[in-house]
Amino acid sequence: MQIIPRIDALRQRLNGATRTVLVPTMGNLHEGHLSLVRQAAAAGGPVVASIFVNRLQFAPTDDFDQYPRTFERDCDLLASAGCDIVFSPNEAELYPEPQVFKVQPPSGLADLLEGQFRPDFFSGVCTVVLKLFNCVQPAKAVFGKKDYQQLMVLRAMVRQLALPIEMLAGETTRAEDGLALSSRNSYLSPTERAQAPELNRLLHQIQTALRDGATASLAAVQTLEQRALAELQAHGWVPDYVCVRRRVDLQAPSAQDLALDDTLVVLAAARLGSTRLIDNVEI
Repeated sequence: MQIIPRIDALRQRLNGATRTVLVPTMGNLHEGHLSLVRQAAAAGGPVVASIFVNRLQFAPTDDFDQYPRTFERDCDLLASAGCDIVFSPNEAELYPEPQVFKVQPPSGLADLLEGQFRPDFFSGVCTVVLKLFNCVQPAKAVFGKKDYQQLMVLRAMVRQLALPIEMLAGETTRAEDGLALSSRNSYLSPTERAQAPELNRLLHQIQTALRDGATASLAAVQTLEQRALAELQAHGWVPDYVCVRRRVDLQAPSAQDLALDDTLVVLAAARLGSTRLIDNVEI
């Protein structure tokens, strides 16, 4: 496995490659990231994993400097998962001048759910991903479904900008108790870690109700959402949202959508202590 920090060296290494697969990351890797790398290795090659902590997607109140950086460990993990190249630019390499040209995703997709609570987050994500796409010029790119809205936003960007990149979705990797793997899980106390799977359990309750046909109206869907919010609050969580949405555009479903199979997703975000967790389950 090669570690390449410069754009020109990366382009030289990939010159002539037509089946490159990119897995963008911010490092501090866990099994969820590695599953995406293995998926990329099965989809073509060479596999490029980028490690770059992107300042543009951090809010002013976020502590960019305290984001965990575990580069040597990350490289060892990537090598074992079948990565061929680690692209590891520093800020001066990827942003040699202030990044005043930015991608602005449509508000109807990016300003709801996560975008409501993290303004400008998706602009920062889209800008750095587009720049990584230009550096690597992959044929395919792999993103995890755990960040469901991010996947939808990036798919829309690729489609609207006519980028010749196939977007692959990786299933969410979970612990045995159902908790979605995330770098943020390390911030949970032992008591909070034991409670954290409750978020996924509530999402599955909503999934089961919808699949069983017990919910035949939009009012009943809203009742399920409100009950989940109330249960989280009763157990000390601070929820941002629990929402049933259409997979295709993350808008609220119509009555007709409720009668269709494989069209909906339930998404949630909530704080447990100081840790904000997100999760989703397709219906």
